[in-house]
Amino acid sequence: MQRKALYILFTILPAFAGCEKYLDQAPDSTWTQLDTPEKVSQLLGTAYPQANYMTFCEAMSDNVSDKGTGVDQRTNRDPFYFNDVQNTNEDSPEYYWQAAYKAIAAANNALIACENAKDTAAYSRQKGEALVARAYSHFMLVSLFSKTFDAATANIDMGIPYVTQPEEVVFRQYDRKTVAYVYEQIEKDLLAGLPLIRDDKYKVPSYHFTQKAAYAFAARFYLYKRDYSKVVMYADMAFPTSQTGAYLRPWNTSYVYMSPLELFNIYTNSSEKANLLLVETASSYGRYVGQYRFGMNYPMYYEILGRGNVTGGGWCFPVYTYSTNDYFVPKVSEYFVKQSVNANIGFIYTMVPLFTAEEVLFNRVEANANLGNTAAALADLNLYASTRITNYNPSAHNITLAKSKTYYGVTDDREALLSVLFDFKRAEFVQEGLRWFDLMRYKVPVTHVTRDGETLVLGADDPRRVFQLPVTAKTSGLPMNPR
Repeated sequence: MQRKALYILFTILPAFAGCEKYLDQAPDSTWTQLDTPEKVSQLLGTAYPQANYMTFCEAMSDNVSDKGTGVDQRTNRDPFYFNDVQNTNEDSPEYYWQAAYKAIAAANNALIACENAKDTAAYSRQKGEALVARAYSHFMLVSLFSKTFDAATANIDMGIPYVTQPEEVVFRQYDRKTVAYVYEQIEKDLLAGLPLIRDDKYKVPSYHFTQKAAYAFAARFYLYKRDYSKVVMYADMAFPTSQTGAYLRPWNTSYVYMSPLELFNIYTNSSEKANLLLVETASSYGRYVGQYRFGMNYPMYYEILGRGNVTGGGWCFPVYTYSTNDYFVPKVSEYFVKQSVNANIGFIYTMVPLFTAEEVLFNRVEANANLGNTAAALADLNLYASTRITNYNPSAHNITLAKSKTYYGVTDDREALLSVLFDFKRAEFVQEGLRWFDLMRYKVPVTHVTRDGETLVLGADDPRRVFQLPVTAKTSGLPMNPR
């Protein structure tokens, strides 16, 4: 992956004082002379937020407990207490905000290069990637820093700035507009970019929006918008039902025999077919995920992975410990880049899977459950279970509607299917931060209990569910989220 920073793009959003000098620096000709499709593709390697949302999203969710001891950082502590994160470094919401708008700046510069090219047709695949990447960064920003899309309130809920032009002034004034407006712009970019995406020119396809990754994004976008028929359509375009199984991680077959080191090496590897889109992030989450004070201990492990599930079988996910309190599943890990060959200092990175085959399947299940397509939802749930249950036996572990209703004590078909789905998703994506987005979409209250016995409740409509904008955003005229 290209790690060349956007320092040399004089058009990115400046964040700090003294940017007049910063803007006076001569830009590197590698990026300013975007006169070939290959150079634009290189620039697009930076059009994805190179920041990690897992730390603060996971700590806000119901996947964590106060262990009393462990690595205690504001990016982990403040979300657990449902407070605004008092940290601007990597793994913080503010760091993600800045990284997302840098990614948007890269996409915008790529689009200008595509539009100004003599042979615009030769840049069509780059234009497609830039549009979809721009849509994705804005989608993540509105998902984190605005209320969840609700058709009843989206026209009045504050959105985030949708930036379509590179910066040409130090502090441009922006308008947050509404969540509905942001969704309209995301959809516009997404639908314009999708037909242009091609896969045949990427050296490492999973570092870019391929067709499968772009369809996976479309499925997620329409799921959040609650346009369920389009979710099924795009999920099927990513993976026809008959092909999905070949892309799911083989947890209960080949994975089950791997050591933790081998699992760390394969989970976020570009060779793993389940990984549709990966991004390299400046993040220490891979180093501390199992050691944070506010994380998974034994009671939380038992709730999520240890007590079984509707199949009657047990999860095959391997769980390891650093100590009696520190539980983790070998997934994301750090890799360390030295500043020089002989240096003892350097930079910590964590590779993050942005879209996976498992999520595509889950999104199709949720959509079919809401559409009343019970048989289709059950088929996908059983396919998933066949790759996750220890010693899977289809006759013993088959999921049926009746079995699901009995297990969860419900009578409604949709409720039964969604109960299975969200338990499966919670197990699959534990310690990856995705649980938070489901809790937001369905307005599920979250309760945290501190080591001292204090009970903290984040209600369904608590304004703290929406992450606060960076204070520096005020210079662009943006109102803060209410508290």
